[in-house]
Formats: sequence, C-alpha cells, structure tokens
Amino acid sequence: MRAARLIKMVLLLQSRPTMTAAELARELEVSERTVTRDAQALSEAGVPVYAERGRAGGYRLIGGYRTRLTGLARGEAEALFLSGVPGALREMGLEDAASAARLKVSAALLPSLRDASRTAAQRFHLDAPNWFREPRTPESLPAVADAVWDDRRITARYRRGRDEVTRELEPYGLVLKAGVWYLCARATGTTKAAGTADGGLEDPGSGSGSGSGSGTSYRGYRVYRIDRFAAVAAGEERFARDDGFDLPAFWADRAEEFARSLLRSEVVVRLTARGLRALPHAVDAPAARAALEHAPAPDPDGWVTVTLPVESEEVAHGQLTGLGPEVEVLAPGTLRERFARDARRLAELYGTP
Repeated sequence: MRAARLIKMVLLLQSRPTMTAAELARELEVSERTVTRDAQALSEAGVPVYAERGRAGGYRLIGGYRTRLTGLARGEAEALFLSGVPGALREMGLEDAASAARLKVSAALLPSLRDASRTAAQRFHLDAPNWFREPRTPESLPAVADAVWDDRRITARYRRGRDEVTRELEPYGLVLKAGVWYLCARATGTTKAAGTADGGLEDPGSGSGSGSGSGTSYRGYRVYRIDRFAAVAAGEERFARDDGFDLPAFWADRAEEFARSLLRSEVVVRLTARGLRALPHAVDAPAARAALEHAPAPDPDGWVTVTLPVESEEVAHGQLTGLGPEVEVLAPGTLRERFARDARRLAELYGTP
C-alpha cells in the first residue's frame, strides 16, 4: 500500500512543477504529516525530492529527475479508455487504476502538454444518469465488472418479479443506459428456484436473433439488469470469449428489439398540424416517425389520421393526454371513452359558470 502511494507521489511531482503538502495530501488521501514522512523516505531512497519553504513553496523534483515507472499495467490501460466516464469508473471500482494510468501518461508527456488532462476535463464532461433520478450503484456491480474484465464465469441469483432463478453466465460486457447498468452475457445454465416460474427472456430484450449490424449470431446471449441480481459469485474458471461478439452491435440490436416488443397495441388518432409536430415528443419517437411516414394527406380541416403503435391503452392515455386538443382518439372505443370522460371533467372544472 505504501509502495503504491510513494510511486504515485513521484508521478504527481513529475507531472507538475511544484505541489504543496496540502495538495499532495488531498491527491494521496493522507495527512500532511504522512506526506512529509513519504518525502523523507523517497529522499533516503535516492529520489531527489526537494522541499521549499515559504508562501510559494512546496515539494518538487530537482535535477530533471525522470522516473521510469510510467509503463501502463493492463488494467490501467483498459481503465484509461474509460476515463471519460468518471462516474462509471467509480461504480465499477476502477477509479484508482484510471487515476494511476492518467498520472503515468501525464508523467510521460512533454512539460508543455502536461496540463492536457486538466484542460480537457474543464471543457468536456459526460453525465450519464438520467434527470430527476438519484443514481444508485448496484451492490453486485464491482463483482460483475471484475468478472467481465477477467472473462470469469459467474453464478448469479436473478430476480424476476417475485420469483428468483439461479443462472450460470459468461459475462461479456457492461452497458450503462440512462443511469441503469446492464450485463450482456451468455447463459450456460439455469436452475429454477423453488416455487418460481420459468426464467423466460430478460429485459431489455434478449431473443435469439442475430446482430442487425454485424450479421453475427447472438443466440444464447441475454441482457440482465444489474440491480436485479440478488447475489453474484465469480468462479476461478475462465471462458473462451467469442471474438465475433460485438458489444455495441449486440446492444443496439437488443435495444431496438426491446423497444419494438413493448409496442403491442395500436391506436388510431387524428392530429392537427401542431399535434403532428409534437407527437414524436409525446410517444415513442421511432414509432411516431414510422406512423407519420405512412400517414395520408390532411383532410379539409387540416387534420391527419394516423395508426400509432403503443405499449398499452393505459400508456397511450397518459402519453396522448399531453397533446391536449391537438389530438382526437378515434379507436379503440374504450380509449376514446376515456378521453371523453376527461373532456367532461375538464369542462366541469373550467366551463363558464
């Protein structure tokens, strides 16, 4: 632990001209007294750490000293490619590896380029979680992430509603979508827990089709929400990864399949010109655009009739209500009656006394 901290201290001093004891303590997450002791230990080991007193003082390396400890370990190199997603790194337990990798890269750069990481961070930031949702890290995520990196099989208890199944999985990749973590994995075995229903397909989408972009068969691969894992145990056995598996293509294929699978019903509506413009913002945007592409010409009053795929009558009621008087539901009759009841209640509330 201390050796790693001393190496990090040298890399910090190599990447910056001077650092105060307070700055080093903050970066190393230790006290200033520990920084003083570590600097003394480095000096005794032959590393030319020099302390300057005064307001502009601090610690620095003298004599153009350059360490050779800038080679990246494999884990650090892999984490470096994810360094643009700091929240995801922290949740997967890779923050320390990414920090060490950035320090090594910074230490290897020319002095004129060492502020590149800081200037980039001040100009670009990725905030992955969705609005109005408190981000929560699933307890199983670090263990699952370790297994993904090491290609190790896992045994997981997965919750499906009130039921629970035990699955043997080959974890291929992690996806962070709108603040929710998903595991893309190949199922190698399923043990049904006592009193539970059959496992079935996972969410979001996990059929047996092939990737639409690559043509690779994804039969047997499924998608699991990490926060539905009740427990995860990683074994020592590693699996042989399929080199033809393309995580971005697989996810795009499954996400599209999942979105289509939700649209199990249809409604027929009439829309004003304003309603046509607002429709993709009120319902599933791809479904709305597809419906509008096949819509007929406006009627004499300027209204356009479209047949729209929806998840359910209940969902359609909530979505289309937002369009107000810019939409009229024609079918099904039960949904039209819902809007008629809404209209009568609104008339009672806002009608002229």
